[in-house]
Amino acid sequence: MKLSPTRVAGFLRRPDAEIRAVLLYGPDAGLVRERGEILARTICPDPHDPFRVAELTAAALVADPARLADEAAQIALTGGKRFVRVREAGDALAPLFARFLADPKCDALVVVEAGELPSRSALRRAFDDAAAAASIGCYPDSARDLAAVVRETCAEHHVAVSRDAIEFLVAHLGGDRLLTRAELEKLTLYAGDGGRMSLDDARAVIADSAPLSLDDALLAAAEGDAAALDRALARVFQEGESPVSVIRALLRHLQRLHLLAARVAAGGTIDEAIRTARPPIFFKEQDSWRRQLQCWGEARLRTALDRAAEAEFRMKQTGLPAEVICREALFGIAGAAAGRSGR
Repeated sequence: MKLSPTRVAGFLRRPDAEIRAVLLYGPDAGLVRERGEILARTICPDPHDPFRVAELTAAALVADPARLADEAAQIALTGGKRFVRVREAGDALAPLFARFLADPKCDALVVVEAGELPSRSALRRAFDDAAAAASIGCYPDSARDLAAVVRETCAEHHVAVSRDAIEFLVAHLGGDRLLTRAELEKLTLYAGDGGRMSLDDARAVIADSAPLSLDDALLAAAEGDAAALDRALARVFQEGESPVSVIRALLRHLQRLHLLAARVAAGGTIDEAIRTARPPIFFKEQDSWRRQLQCWGEARLRTALDRAAEAEFRMKQTGLPAEVICREALFGIAGAAAGRSGR
């Protein structure tokens, strides 16, 4: 069965007794890993217990399909329920899991971790259709979820956090849950147990992170600043960001810009559109958004969105280098913005 987002938190704390396997999938690899760890601890306090925990890769199961049923059916020598984790899963394992889930003769909980899977994925379908299985999509945190993660982490370390620091972190974190946790752990260590985190603290600690570089690239492209875009993109790719992630971030940025431009076209002012934006636009970036809204109108943004979507399609369907396609799309959009702004 497919779990709705409202059921996920409760299920992770206490998985349904009849569930024998859980599929965790999605573009947020850190959230996939984090939720796998949470499920592991519901079964076994020590996720590294060799008697109760087994870790398998997809390649190992492809080479030896019988190992899945063998590991799930084993009885732990020290007692207690067993936990079986399968990493790097994909559609190649769909037939194996379809057979396993048709009649799972075991008491173990099997957790399968996968990357992004399309809606037509055979592996997703195997879990969605099985009564003894659950599938959970793991997507980047929304602004509300990310703000909750920030407050929760700070509360655990008794660190007070200012409102503008939260807004800054919401704007610059969130692509990967584990990376977000790592950045927040650095921040709380910097603030000290019982300390306070200000905006300056947040900027000082995460100023060199990839999300900031990517954000700089998106702002530069939408403003038409080709020189700033070139510098920011160099940092983005040096820090390991994938071209597909960059294009998807560009799509999200242009979609948000299009929404604000529509409000302006409906008779609102640029300042009103920025002030009422949700999630809020970080105040130090508001001048950039004003310049962007002066460069772009609704119709031109629809063209820009089509261009970005086409770039993602070309990355997946052609043999051209993804980074080249990504750069071409970003600099094309920067050129369109510059032509309108007079740069």
